[in-house]
Amino acid sequence: MRRTQALASAEQSPLLTVIQRGIEKESLRITASGHLAQSPHPQALGSALTHPYITTDYSEALLEFITPVYTDIESALAKLDDVHRFTYANIGDELLWSASMPCILEGDDNIPVARYGSSNVAHMKTVYRYGLGHRYGRLMQTIAGIHYNFSMPDAYWPLAQADDGDTGDLSDYITERYLDLIRNFRRHSWLLVYLFGASPAVCASFLRGNSNHNLMPFDESGKSLHAPFGTALRMGDLGYSSNAQKNLDICYNSLDSYIETLKDAILEPHPEYEALGIGDNGHERQLNTSLLQIENEFYSPIRPKRVARSGETALGALRRDGIEYIEVRCIDVNPFLPLGIDAEQIRFIDSFLLYCLLSDSDACNDADGVRLRENMTRVVNRGREPGLKLVTSEGEASLQELAAEIMTGTAIIAQIMDSANGNTACMDSHGIQQARLNDSSLTPSASILKEMEKQGLPFFRLAMQSSQQLADEFRQRPLEAQMQAHFEEATSTSLDKQTAIDSEEEESFEAYLQAYYRQYDEL
Repeated sequence: MRRTQALASAEQSPLLTVIQRGIEKESLRITASGHLAQSPHPQALGSALTHPYITTDYSEALLEFITPVYTDIESALAKLDDVHRFTYANIGDELLWSASMPCILEGDDNIPVARYGSSNVAHMKTVYRYGLGHRYGRLMQTIAGIHYNFSMPDAYWPLAQADDGDTGDLSDYITERYLDLIRNFRRHSWLLVYLFGASPAVCASFLRGNSNHNLMPFDESGKSLHAPFGTALRMGDLGYSSNAQKNLDICYNSLDSYIETLKDAILEPHPEYEALGIGDNGHERQLNTSLLQIENEFYSPIRPKRVARSGETALGALRRDGIEYIEVRCIDVNPFLPLGIDAEQIRFIDSFLLYCLLSDSDACNDADGVRLRENMTRVVNRGREPGLKLVTSEGEASLQELAAEIMTGTAIIAQIMDSANGNTACMDSHGIQQARLNDSSLTPSASILKEMEKQGLPFFRLAMQSSQQLADEFRQRPLEAQMQAHFEEATSTSLDKQTAIDSEEEESFEAYLQAYYRQYDEL
């Protein structure tokens, strides 16, 4: 409470107007008939390796849009809107899939792995993706999401440190506070999944040949499968989960413990992946035979981050100067929103993140990890089930009861933010989320199932309808000349940069990889 009161002070509250945010949004490129695009990444969108706004994630067909860092929500969303408009002007009659769970899929062989050029860094990115495909299957990698990057302004930290009476190194203090946020976030992130989950159903083609699930047919023909009370199947066993990683307990109690537990997972061989082998030069199956190839393979709803230097590992960047920002990774693409996310949602996420930052944050332990995984599983699969109970250290408690405690804290934060900004936008958003807690039929996941039933459409047809509608709207709003020129210049420059990288004389890929992994030994 003391930290929250300090946030409302004349010194700290103005800094709430310059919180730093960035958005990364994934979208599948699909054909006009709703199948995954087999075409390579369009040259008109520039180099996926070097373009500042447009890259690819797992597949050539899985676009990822990246905004710069902004201090106001509207600017970040405006840039994301511009990227969509530029993209639609350069993908012919293809569409961007509007949902997290994918379009019609025809097996792993029809999911083209992303390519980035002929350089060692480009080849490493592609081999990493081949490794993911061998380890988890390519179908899982077609699921799209939104990543939200968040950091407090630099001027906040000395004030907060002084208020806490901390006289140590400022960088260490910032890192410790972000770790407080992360631990609290992991305990409470089920609330975001309930409020914003938008993947309660899947196209049957996603599960072709997979009977290891508890989903029910939505229609008599079985074209869609769903969880009747589900919220975000993307965050469960169908999505970014891994049986191999289930026993991987990453410790967030200190930066040292986080780095060491992740580093061990990257360096220690894993029997199943040893059996798979590395492969021959030029035909590598994976980067290594460890539980994780690199840090990004660890699936987590939140990550500590620092911008890495060229060739530097993510853990090396954190070791060098500590945590710079956090990346929220549990946000579904909402098919009813043009950008998949909107300002109202972001305002609540900001209040939630500040609540996690300012609240007391006990050290995590193994029992804590078991509870948070169980709670996430329950909310993913049964989040809207009446009377659903979650697990606490004192026993079970209702989702509503636990949510009420969090909502009380986020309301206080929202009021402070509104006071700083001179409006009521955060409390307005808070009211919308409270209504969703009072009535689960107002959540995005319930709205999707309701619309499928109302229109008599399977998931694929509903998402296809939304994708076509949004495509028409974006194409009716071409970029203004100045912004069009800006994107064309960025695209041209990215292609020139990749050409230069590809033409540089380099060591062998094997030597490059050995040098890269030596960085982990030196941590």
